[in-house]
Amino acid sequence: MTTPLTFTSTKKLIDTKDYRIQINEAGSGHPVFMIHGTGPGATGWSNFAPNIQTLSGKYRCIAVTMPGWGESSPQSLETGRDQVRAMVQLMDAMGIDRAAFVGNSMGGMISLQMTAQYPERVTHLITMGSGTGVGAGIFTAGGLSEGMRVLVEAYTDPSPENFKRLVQVMCYDSSNATDELAEQRSKAAWEFPEHNKNWLDLWHSGQAWAGWGDITPTLQRSTVPTLAIHGRDDRTVHFEASLRTVSAIPNSRMVLLNRCGHWAQLEHADEFNRLVDDFITNN
Repeated sequence: MTTPLTFTSTKKLIDTKDYRIQINEAGSGHPVFMIHGTGPGATGWSNFAPNIQTLSGKYRCIAVTMPGWGESSPQSLETGRDQVRAMVQLMDAMGIDRAAFVGNSMGGMISLQMTAQYPERVTHLITMGSGTGVGAGIFTAGGLSEGMRVLVEAYTDPSPENFKRLVQVMCYDSSNATDELAEQRSKAAWEFPEHNKNWLDLWHSGQAWAGWGDITPTLQRSTVPTLAIHGRDDRTVHFEASLRTVSAIPNSRMVLLNRCGHWAQLEHADEFNRLVDDFITNN
């Protein structure tokens, strides 16, 4: 019987030229980077644990905790935030020339930017619940979504109560929003309070996504196979974002999951794992 993977057994700290980056790594084979979203207390492991358990049987799975989260280097108004540079340096430090990228929400945006800026290093692009650097929204309401409003409030006050609201808005099925999960995420956010402050400083200054302009013209020339997965019931990032992504990238397709919120990789883990495996194997 295979021993289940744990956070501790898979955790490593990688030093790059400019960053220290926390990862959780398991398996061998084609490398697959998994990048988390922007929520307080998020880590690569918390976003992808059930996916790593399955996919590491066939792939070299590397769940990245980006600078500004977990034990990775802080990113502040003084340092600025360049997550693409951090990813390129991580690949170089690990001796990985090319890899598949799997990104949730912010992680999908980082993966899209990697595809636009360094296509030679991306073998496959898989996003879920991701924002986009493609055009302007037509059907999405203006202003912050319900999920983003709750997320900002959780950064401002990382209490279990606010995390309960955050987990509820991220999920379609409220049974996934357990008190245990809310307390776990709250504890993780309080463990690195400097990250919370830095995120809010960058957010309020308008620099949270600095340098991430419209990448439509570049993606229209992309040859990277792309799969956009989105929850029909996502209250944080409307599925129109994924429609815009596949409208730009020629070799792309989209899977829209009903009864699914912002965390397709967790709410529909088995189907998500099958989709990822089939897509990487056959493209």
